Amino acid sequence: MMNTLRKSLSSSSKIGVRYFSISSPAFDKIGFIGLGNMGRGMAVNLLQKGNSVVAFDVVDSNLANVVEQGAEAANSPGAVAEQCSKVITMLPNNQIVQGVYQGPDGVLAAIKEGGLLIDCSTVDPALSKDLAVAAKNQGVDFVDAPVSGGVNAAAAGTLTFMCGAETQDTFNTAQQLLEHMGAKIIHCGGVGTGGAVKICNNMLLAVSMIGTSEAMNLGINLGLDPKLLADIMGSATGRCWSVDTYNPCPGVLPNVPSSNDYKGGFGTALMTKDLGLAQDAATRAGAATPLGSLSHQIYRTMCNNGFAEKDFSSAFKFIQKKDL
Repeated sequence: MMNTLRKSLSSSSKIGVRYFSISSPAFDKIGFIGLGNMGRGMAVNLLQKGNSVVAFDVVDSNLANVVEQGAEAANSPGAVAEQCSKVITMLPNNQIVQGVYQGPDGVLAAIKEGGLLIDCSTVDPALSKDLAVAAKNQGVDFVDAPVSGGVNAAAAGTLTFMCGAETQDTFNTAQQLLEHMGAKIIHCGGVGTGGAVKICNNMLLAVSMIGTSEAMNLGINLGLDPKLLADIMGSATGRCWSVDTYNPCPGVLPNVPSSNDYKGGFGTALMTKDLGLAQDAATRAGAATPLGSLSHQIYRTMCNNGFAEKDFSSAFKFIQKKDL
């Protein structure tokens, strides 16, 4: 199972990482699994707030970066859970989340009774509910707590966490930890409601990013200066996050992926995955999402045309290429 997980995430050359003994659990430590673009900043914020962190990632360079900041390295999800009573995960998709929790060397095989598991991944709410049941059977609490705010907010410790927790006490315990990584922590309801809010939000984000990209492209083709256009739209009725905070047109804003060849940020492949989750949920709920469906088709097409690893704001470049 762990070999499958390693192939699913990435392959990387081995580098020197020191692994720590798991013979003496220390329950004041926080476990963190998944140290990619988002997880790295989150784990570093935990360290900067004075927490001891035991970390794992299948990509050695990701793990080494966090170890350099003061974390201890573990060699599997289970090794993290053996040392920690609280474990946070930030992972790419359903398959990897399920493997990390329920694989033979996974979290649930090692976590002690009375522990707390917080999954910040964006996954199917149904999977979160299944994991919560499995955790409860072992006397462990489970919270789904996907995030909003992007890579910059993860690094700055200003994320929004949308939490699904079965009891107020469980939420309160999770909140105390999440406040070290976020500015706003919201109890949405029972397990799965955090993920439900997240996929609704990301569906809207995809629609607004495509709309912003179309508007910016149209304006440029009409002879408008893109910075001027973005500035006006940012204070007019078309204002949205995709316009004034994460503009997809290169050069309009500094320190966003569009001004760095769409590197980093939130990948097109991940947005496509989230839109697929939203469409699956919409089908089960019998809810009409025509723009969500069309956005899913556009992002799937982008993935098939070389944009999968680019930030999702590269919709602007994709639309430009479609100009006649």
